Formats: sequence, structure tokens, C-alpha cells
Amino acid sequence: MTTQEAVFPGVEIWRGGVNTWDCDEMGHMNVRFYVVRAMEGLAGLAAELGLPHAFSPYANATVVVREQHIRFLREAHAGATLHMLGGVIEISDTEARVLQLLVHTATGQLAATFQTTIAHVTPREGEAFPWPRVVHARAAALKVEVPEQARARSLDLSPFETTASLERADALGLKRIGLGALSPTDCDVFGRMRAEQFIGRVSDGIGAFIGPFRDTVVAHAETKPARVGGAVLEYRLVQLAWPRTGDRVELRSGLVGTQGQAMRVVHWMLDPTTGKAWGTSEAVAITFDLDARKVAPISDAARAELAKSAVAGLAL
Repeated sequence: MTTQEAVFPGVEIWRGGVNTWDCDEMGHMNVRFYVVRAMEGLAGLAAELGLPHAFSPYANATVVVREQHIRFLREAHAGATLHMLGGVIEISDTEARVLQLLVHTATGQLAATFQTTIAHVTPREGEAFPWPRVVHARAAALKVEVPEQARARSLDLSPFETTASLERADALGLKRIGLGALSPTDCDVFGRMRAEQFIGRVSDGIGAFIGPFRDTVVAHAETKPARVGGAVLEYRLVQLAWPRTGDRVELRSGLVGTQGQAMRVVHWMLDPTTGKAWGTSEAVAITFDLDARKVAPISDAARAELAKSAVAGLAL
């Protein structure tokens, strides 16, 4: 038994590493590729649960992600080796909450954690139906407790009723950070948007939105970093509907406020044609000193300035 297996719960469901092209301008693996690894790991976990062909085009049942809670704990740089452990936190008739732990293989330290809510659905219609008995039996054998490092820290994971819509985004003055349409390569074998597209498109457009807030942090800093970027500590992503190939998506974002040394922001993925929400998310983000590789603190003066830009009433 390895050190990692002794410390962290679950069975191995993925193993690999970080490519240079997985990394962004911050010098570490981009958030979209964490979710890419999580989805590959989910295929491995589905196989452990008795559904080895769940993501194959000829599958008669598959799983979709309803929600993900992610904590980003340690940077992953190009060349790093990683593996993922998985298990089942709880299971109901048609859904399950699973644990995925992305581990730095060389050190045994956690890179990121995922609590992922999945549903057992028909492949093309996406209609939920009961898990087969074999899944319940294997889920019992794969049952795990959520370790402290994987628990929600700054975000509330309670059920909610979304307020997201294009009309409300306009009323709140949320900034458009992305606009486009899904290509076939953005979608899975059933034509639904790949899970990493939401967080990835937020990452693509976040610079223009959060850049001025970072500038405020630096402007009021006692010791000004020479180079700054951004990093996310924690994320909650909720998928409300699944766009398909050719569907259009629009990303709107707003600042909720500051919390400790971080900023809380909300991102809505909307259908610009109907105005309805495809998904909603909340993130805890820091201004990152790229040379010191640590958080740039938010001073009281910066906090007061950022409060002026916070959107009252903004939520998932």
C-alpha cells in the first residue's frame, strides 16, 4: 500500500501528468484541465461502479454532472505527475455524490479535490432513471468519507433556486465576459457540452472582468508585487441544462464582495437566444503574486474600493 492510498480514501481512477499546453499565463495548469482530468476520472469511477461503457457512443445509460464543488489546493506545473482517487459519498435512486481527489504523485499532496453530483440518465434524452442493483452494491464497497481538505470552506453548498437569466443579468449590470457557440469538439459523444466548457470559457474571458479589481488590490498594497495574476481557491459549478452542438452561450459575471484575502464572484452561463440559464457558478479567487507564488493581500483601503463594485443581490 502506498503512502497516498494510506492517507486518502478511494480507489485509483486516473493517472497521468501535466503537459506544457495545459498551463496558462499564470504558469500552472489551467482550471479547465482540472475538470478534464475529473471527467476522465469519472469514467474510471463509473467502470468501478459497474458501468464501464457509460461514456461510449453505444451506451444504453450514461451519467451527467449536476454539480461540482472544487478546491484547488496546490499548483500543478508542466511535467508534474498526478493521479486521482475516487469513491462514493452517498447514493440515491438516480443520483450519487462522489469524491475525486487529484494527488501529486511525487509528493503525495493533494492538488485539488472534487465533490461531484452525478445522475444516471438515458444517453440522448438525458432523462434520469434508477441505477441498476450492481451499482448500489459496488457503491457500498466504494463508500468514503469526505476528508477535511475536500470539504467546502468558503462556499455554501446548500440547495438553492437560481435567479440567473439574461434579463436579470442586464438588470444587475453583469459584465459579459464570453459569447459564442458550441462546436462538435466542445461536446461529448451524445452531443452535450463537455463539462469543462463552463469553467474553461469563464477562464478565457475572466481577464477583462477581474483585471481592474486586481489593479485595485495592487494599488493599495503596502508592498506592491512586480507581476500579478489570478488563481481560484474554490469553485461551485451547477449545471441547470445542457447546451448541445450549435447552441449559443453567453457568460455574465459580477463581484459579490471580498472575503478574507479573496474575492467572491458569480458567473452565469446563459442562452442568449432564450435568456434562460445553462448553468451558474460561484468562485473564490485571489490576486496572485507571480514571483512569490502566493496571495497578494487585500488591504482595508482596497476592500473599501472593491465594495463599490460589488453587485447587490447577486447569487447563484
